[in-house]
Amino acid sequence: MSNVHAKVPQPLNEPVWSYGPGTPEKQALKRTLESMCKQPVEIPLVIGGKSVHTGTFGQLHSPHDHRLELGKFHQASADHARAAISAALAAQHDWANTPLHQRLAVFLRAAELLVGKYRPLLNAATMLGQSKTVHQAEIDAACESIDFWRWNAHFAARIADEQPYSPPGVWNQLEARALEGFVFAVTPFNFTSIGANLPTAPAMMGCTVVWKPAQTAVLSGHIIMEILREAGLPDGVINFVPGPSRMIGDLCLEHRDLAGIHFTGSTGVFQKMWHTVGTNIGRYRTYPRMIGETGGKDFILAHPSADPDALAVAIVRGGYEYQGQKCSAASRIYVPESLWKAGLRDRVLALIGEIRMGDVSDFRNFMGAVIDKASFENIGEFVQAAKKGPGMKIIAGGTLKGDDGWFVEPTLVESEDPKSKLMSEEIFGPVVTLHVYPDARWQDTLRLVDETSPYALTGAVWARDRAAVHEAMTRLRHAAGNFYINDKPTGAVVGQQPFGGARASGTNDKAGSLWNLIRWVSPRTIKETFAPPTDFRYPFMSEA
Repeated sequence: MSNVHAKVPQPLNEPVWSYGPGTPEKQALKRTLESMCKQPVEIPLVIGGKSVHTGTFGQLHSPHDHRLELGKFHQASADHARAAISAALAAQHDWANTPLHQRLAVFLRAAELLVGKYRPLLNAATMLGQSKTVHQAEIDAACESIDFWRWNAHFAARIADEQPYSPPGVWNQLEARALEGFVFAVTPFNFTSIGANLPTAPAMMGCTVVWKPAQTAVLSGHIIMEILREAGLPDGVINFVPGPSRMIGDLCLEHRDLAGIHFTGSTGVFQKMWHTVGTNIGRYRTYPRMIGETGGKDFILAHPSADPDALAVAIVRGGYEYQGQKCSAASRIYVPESLWKAGLRDRVLALIGEIRMGDVSDFRNFMGAVIDKASFENIGEFVQAAKKGPGMKIIAGGTLKGDDGWFVEPTLVESEDPKSKLMSEEIFGPVVTLHVYPDARWQDTLRLVDETSPYALTGAVWARDRAAVHEAMTRLRHAAGNFYINDKPTGAVVGQQPFGGARASGTNDKAGSLWNLIRWVSPRTIKETFAPPTDFRYPFMSEA
C-alpha cells in the first residue's frame, strides 16, 4: 500500500437538502435543535490532540434568544496559546512527511462524516449559535464545508501532479513542501464553512495549525474539531484555541516560527496584523504568507435594460439573507430612474414587507438576529445616520429590537448622495442603501461604482443589453473579485466561483480553488542526473 499512486476521487458539489415538510432531514434537524436547546455543552480547547479545561469560561447564548444558554467554553490563556504553538511545531515533521494521499484521506473521511451523522449537529449549532435559517445553515455549514474538504483534496493532488519537463538523462521534480513553521488560522462567526476551511487548507498541504475561532462561533467550531478528530486527524496538526483575540494573536505573530496567516475578518484587524508582521519581519525564520479575506461594500448596478422582477429578488436576497452578515452581501444599489419609477420601487418594498424575522427554529422565518450586542449597536448607528443625514430617507424598516434578541428589521435607505456614509462604508447588517441615477448617466455611474468604496469583493451588473454588460465588465474589472451578471452578488460555490477580492477586501487568494492551496506550500526543485560528466572540459576547448 505504501507504493500506491493514489488518484483523488473526482469531487462533486454536495446537493442542498430541501428540509421541506415531512422530509427525514427536517425531522432529524428539529430533534437535534430541541436537544441542543435542552442540553448546554462545555467546550474544551484542543491542544496536541488533548482536551484542555482552563476553568476560565466564555458563555454561549443564542443571538435571537438572550435566555437560551447553549453552553460555555474554556478560554485559552497565554500559556495555552504557547502550548498550542509548541504542539503544532512538534507535529510538523511527521505530518509534513505523511504521504499526500494519506493526509487527504483524513479530510475526505471528514466530508463523509458531515454528509451523514454530523450534518444535523453542525447545522443546528450554526442555527442556534449564529442565528442562521435552516437554508443558510445548510448551504454553509453542511454543503460548503463538505465542498471545501472534497475540492481542496482535488486541488492539492493537482498541485502535486504539476511537474516540470525532463529531457533525456535528467529527471526534474518539483516538490510541494509544507511551509516551515506553523500557520495561524483566524476564523469569523458568519460562515461555519470558513472555520472548516481556513485551518484545514494549510493542513492538507502538510502544514500544522493554531486555530483561533470567533468567540461567537465556538459551538460550530467545536463540532468541526470533533469531526476532524473522528476522521483521524493526528494530534497537534490543528490546535483549537478559543480565547482573547489580541492576546492569542500577539503571541502567534511574535513567534519566530510563524509561517503563515489564514484570516477572514475585518479589514482593520488584518491591516494591523500585516503591520505587526512587517515590524517583526527580521525575527522570523521565513517570510510569513499573508492570506486574508476582509471587508466588502458590495454592489448591484442595474442598467435601464435590466429585468425588474428578477432584479428586485436579487436586491432582497442579496441584501437580507443572513441579516446582511455576509462579506458578499449586497450593500449599495444603483438603479436607473426609469426602472425605479416604473415599478421596481414598489416591487422591492412589497418583497421586504413579506419578510418574516424571528427565531430560526421556526422555519417560516427568512431572517434571524444579528450576531451580538456590539453588532446590533453598530448597525443602529448607521440607521440613526440614515434618519438624520441630509438627502437620505428610510423607505423600509429602520426599527431595532433588542429585548429578546438582536433583531434589526430589513432596512432600505434611499440616498440622493451616491457617496454618502451609507453608500461607502461597510455596515455588515440588514441595511441596504440605494441610489437612483438618471438613465443618461450610466457612464458616470460606472465610475461611481468603481471609486466610491475602498473595497473590491463582490458586485453584480444587471442588464439585458449585452453591450452594457461588456462595458460594465471592462470598466469594473478591479471593483470586484467575484463579479456576477444578472445574479445577486452572494452564493459563491466551491469549485465553481472561487471566492475573494482585492483592494481593501483582501489578498484575493480565492478560497475554494487551487489558487488558495498553492499558497501553503514552498516548492523545491530537484534535479537528478543519470549520467553525470566525468571530465570538466567542453568540446569547444579542443584545438582541432
